[in-house]
Amino acid sequence: MSVPSTDWRRLRPFFAWLVLFYTGWAAIVFFGSWWSTVADHWPIAVSMAFGSYVAGSTPMGGGTIGFPVLVLIFDQPATLGRDFAFAVQSIGMVSASIYILSARRPIDWHLLRPALLGALIGTPLGAAFIAPHVSDVAVKLIFAVTWASFGLMHFVKVKQIVAATGLALPWKGKDLPIGLGIGISGGVVASMMGVGIDMMIYAVLVLIYRADLKIAIPTSVILMAFTSVTGLASNALLAAALPASYSISPEVFHNWLAAAPVVAIGAPFGAWVLSRLPRTPTLLVVSALCIVQFVATVLKVGLQGWSLVIAVAAVLGINFVFALMFRYGEKKPRS
Repeated sequence: MSVPSTDWRRLRPFFAWLVLFYTGWAAIVFFGSWWSTVADHWPIAVSMAFGSYVAGSTPMGGGTIGFPVLVLIFDQPATLGRDFAFAVQSIGMVSASIYILSARRPIDWHLLRPALLGALIGTPLGAAFIAPHVSDVAVKLIFAVTWASFGLMHFVKVKQIVAATGLALPWKGKDLPIGLGIGISGGVVASMMGVGIDMMIYAVLVLIYRADLKIAIPTSVILMAFTSVTGLASNALLAAALPASYSISPEVFHNWLAAAPVVAIGAPFGAWVLSRLPRTPTLLVVSALCIVQFVATVLKVGLQGWSLVIAVAAVLGINFVFALMFRYGEKKPRS
């Protein structure tokens, strides 16, 4: 489907961003002689071709694919998966955000604004005081449980979620604390996994506010982009100031070099597709993958007995919270 000529004019900032990014990336690779590194890391570039599409067309950041690929398939530590998620989303999600804003897609600003402020607070605090003290196994399990819960929620509520249309009305007296709560808590969650805050604002928008997916998803993309840049900057500053306590693996940069040129266009493409194709199939496919990664993580970690029971109970417990959120949304004023 061709884009109207008026859209091409609106997208000038987006095209300018692409020229700036690809020029900078090519200069880094050429003058730094990184071509062999890019070639050696082609598997993550291939993985992120799908991951970036998911990032732009669903409420799940590219790290949702990048994290399990690096951690479960390539057997890398969870910290590398988190740092890579921040790094690659700082290109892919930012690129999608510039496209969304340039194309003037509707955004739920009354909830996004306080969430951005909360993320600016919660992400650095989580990076400094919480993430370093969470074990590698715990991060893997938190990631697996969180996204399996998210996937299951879609299978249960997909009809109601897809049926919602139009902008959600502000909720006087509640938007500010809800948005701040999402930003601060989601920033802490993202500081451990590199993703998560996007899922949180999306869940609030579709379950409580009953927002249209074409509004909830772009809103979550912008929040994840901002949180990724904040998280990457926080981790880099901590590594520079306190190298004995904080560090970023060189493999993060190597994987970023290979994946960045893919996600810069892949995530905006996903955002473009979102506005033109049915949303249910993509949501259900990605939700199924979220459940598959939970099973893969359980097998990889070797959970058995009560540990396995607790992990499954956590997935069901989070979905119980989702159900309560949906019922709470029935009390929200609609006019």
